[in-house]
Amino acid sequence: MFVLAVLLLWNFGLLIVDHIHFQYNGFLFGLMLLSVARLFQKRHLESALLFTVLLHFKHIYIYVAPAYGVYLLRSYCFTANKADGSLKWSSFSFLRITLLGLIVCLVSALSLGPFAVLGQLPQVISRLFPFKRGLCHAYWAPNFWALYNAVDKTLAVIGLKYKFLDPEKIPKASMTGGLVQEFQHTVLPSVTPLATLICTFVSILPSIFCLWFKPQGPRGFLQCLILCALSSFMFGWHVHEKAILLAILPLSLLSVESPKYAGIYLILTTTGHFSLFPLLFTPPEIPIKILLMLLFTVYSFSSLRALFRKEGPLLNWLETIYLVQLVPLEFFCEIVFPLTPWNLKFPFIPLMLISVYCALGITYTWLKLSISVWTESTAVRQKAD
Repeated sequence: MFVLAVLLLWNFGLLIVDHIHFQYNGFLFGLMLLSVARLFQKRHLESALLFTVLLHFKHIYIYVAPAYGVYLLRSYCFTANKADGSLKWSSFSFLRITLLGLIVCLVSALSLGPFAVLGQLPQVISRLFPFKRGLCHAYWAPNFWALYNAVDKTLAVIGLKYKFLDPEKIPKASMTGGLVQEFQHTVLPSVTPLATLICTFVSILPSIFCLWFKPQGPRGFLQCLILCALSSFMFGWHVHEKAILLAILPLSLLSVESPKYAGIYLILTTTGHFSLFPLLFTPPEIPIKILLMLLFTVYSFSSLRALFRKEGPLLNWLETIYLVQLVPLEFFCEIVFPLTPWNLKFPFIPLMLISVYCALGITYTWLKLSISVWTESTAVRQKAD
């Protein structure tokens, strides 16, 4: 329990985002974790109330709403299963779904009612979902679209060098100019909000399927919540790098109970936290962020290794090499590159390198976690049969 408390309360990403950057994610994550705890305690209505309040505090938590909706419908509104574990449709409780609906409607009415009365609801919605801001933020979040952008940029450079592309038709710094705006890809097809929505939906579908057809109780819900958060981070529209915390913090709960999840956690948290370094960019902040991350990372590795010392190494040699390479990457971006003549002509290079390299690690953990959850739920279902 002490290890888990440290991983949550002293989380490096949460510390720099809330107390050095400018946000207030701490109490929001507290509400989310309290909501998860209530589900583990089978206090479903309290959990639904806490999550609905949380969603109206900050709409980014809509990423994990599918996990809540499916779990509450499957495990609360349906009150019984058949002998083989499948759903007993006749056990559906209209009273329970009515209570859930009342909670959602009352909280929504209190939150959005004043805006509706004043005729400002369309304005609120347009600000909550700003599709005109473009696929990526000024600093690319380390997700699938960062890799997509990098491939497009590489193909454009190759095309210009070998004269496959007309330089007059290519916009300058379309994705690397540091502006928050819509842009078109040069070689690859441009991505629309609908495309990201479809990709996100498809990516969370396996975890939702497992939660409905192969339920494992609250633990299965927690796995689904993490995958929904990570999938939305991977494929969402205009994702901020800070959204990785939405997957890291809940994964802390699983990291202390299984060496498999401990290994996944160490990769995701190290890579995800490193991707937040560009938020602190002034020279006095460099030693602060390095020291804080070093302290948290050393504790995470040492405590989880001690917790599972009988299980063997938590990471394989390839994963270890990948994480170690973050050190020379940081040295190059912070020390070497500013001293080169490229610094003035290509100022986006350090951010792009960090984003793309971290995207590789986060994509790997997303795939590994997805496969792990799927195979685990399948094994549980076969054992039950």
